[in-house]
Amino acid sequence: MKVVGPETYKIVEAKTGFKVANLDGTERLGKLATSTMPKVYVVSLGGWPVYVGATKQRLRTRIGMKPLEGSGYYGYQFKDDGRGLTLCVWAHADAENRNHLDMETVEAELVFLIRRAGQWPLFQTEIHFHPSHEYHREVAKQMFDSYSRRSL
Repeated sequence: MKVVGPETYKIVEAKTGFKVANLDGTERLGKLATSTMPKVYVVSLGGWPVYVGATKQRLRTRIGMKPLEGSGYYGYQFKDDGRGLTLCVWAHADAENRNHLDMETVEAELVFLIRRAGQWPLFQTEIHFHPSHEYHREVAKQMFDSYSRRSL
């Protein structure tokens, strides 16, 4: 399982939804975020994960999602409390037929590690559970290790 990344972005609240800005100030997303490869993305607040997601979609369509009246979708609920929202993206570079189950498994393992460190991610609303193997747990641990409770 070859996982590449992270690509890191700043998230800025817009009138509706969110805008994502590259750390160089541009609004262009990188190769991982714009690819259709299966990926795990983490939204952090002040350096600590508050939401973990998995998708095959391009992230501009995920993070920019706005609530749709009558659809049952209420948009992402995370808010910047002044510490800054950040988005990190990792992609499964060698996924066969864009299969997303491995990254959904990594998503669950990462959320579990965050929970073990103190509490569920603040804005987590769902997790996709699948049987895991050691390599899923290793990838999740590498992702987890890039965050620090000292940032809180």
